[in-house]
Amino acid sequence: MVFRFLLRYLANNEQLIQRMAESYPMRRAAQMVVSIMYRSKNMAQERGIHDMTPERFKSFISFFKDNIKKEIEGVKDQMKKKPF
Repeated sequence: MVFRFLLRYLANNEQLIQRMAESYPMRRAAQMVVSIMYRSKNMAQERGIHDMTPERFKSFISFFKDNIKKEIEGVKDQMKKKPF
């Protein structure tokens, strides 16, 4: 309750928001986000992912999730087998 009130106060404090927006960490974080966005866009264009159909994209995501699950299971098995 108090936390929500404090966050609402800070979010509505225009001077605080302006000072935070002008701070170096916020500007640097924004630069990094834009850089990652452009890099991923270029990478998608190079690999032909940007013109992917929704069905193909869904299959790509499900394939990716399956691979991640398999890798996690493999790591869990290795951790169980490894003596401490």
